[in-house]
Amino acid sequence: MDIREEIVRLKNKKRAIILAHNYQRDEIQEIADYTGDSLGLSKKAASIQDKELIVFCGVYFMAETAKILSPDKKVIIPDRGAGCPMADMITAQQVREFRNKYPGSVVVCYVNSTAEVKAESDMCCTSANAVQVVLSLPADKTILFVPDRYLGDFVRKKTSRNIVCWKGFCPTHARVTRDMVLAARKKHPNAVVLVHPECTEDVVDAADEAMSTGQMIAYVKKSGRTEFIIGTEKGILYQLKKENPRKDFYLVGKDVICPNMKKIDLQKLLVSLQEEQDEVVVAPAIMERARKAISAMLLL
Repeated sequence: MDIREEIVRLKNKKRAIILAHNYQRDEIQEIADYTGDSLGLSKKAASIQDKELIVFCGVYFMAETAKILSPDKKVIIPDRGAGCPMADMITAQQVREFRNKYPGSVVVCYVNSTAEVKAESDMCCTSANAVQVVLSLPADKTILFVPDRYLGDFVRKKTSRNIVCWKGFCPTHARVTRDMVLAARKKHPNAVVLVHPECTEDVVDAADEAMSTGQMIAYVKKSGRTEFIIGTEKGILYQLKKENPRKDFYLVGKDVICPNMKKIDLQKLLVSLQEEQDEVVVAPAIMERARKAISAMLLL
């Protein structure tokens, strides 16, 4: 039996749902029941009622979020080693120390963080709704934004709020430079430049739009333009090309690849379903507090 057929057979037998981030390998996105960005996957995880097993193809903090929002479901990730360098740039203790330096502040936590960090935060956000989250908070509050300094800077510029950023960042998006954007524009002068807000400020300023992967996919689908320069992880090209076969896409640089997002392949997905491993476990006390921060975001 073909490996894809076996994955589908096991998925149906075990009443499982496969979730995949837009940065996953093409073959993983192809076989997934649902693909999306962090916000879309968070909402999907929260809405799952008729499945017993969630197979999360992404990085570990995303699988943790799915477990937090579906505590009664078994959540597995095909490769426990698929981590997020940005999420590892801050600890729960560091959040507490950061908050102590700014009494009365509000901690807004980007979902690209561990469950323990979420548990120390007041509210979560994604790259798609970070501006909306910050604008929902009292205007006189100092906002501590963790862990991504570049997304925090982007939100500060959009909202004019008093935001103090942690110094974390995404190594993949930090590799994108303004010179890369300008070179791509010169090569493709008719293309619209779309970048992720995890990119540095000068890259965002050099682009036409900065948005989450889900927003990029929606933007391109609605746009009357036919050429796009994409400034985010190359995995997004699968959905863009699938939904827009008559449009052309150019990655801003060949090295915009997240190695952790590429760790999961069909063989690991099959073994994960066969053995129901690796299971994602979050301590109950952490889970309850983290859920409050995530739920506050989802209520907006």
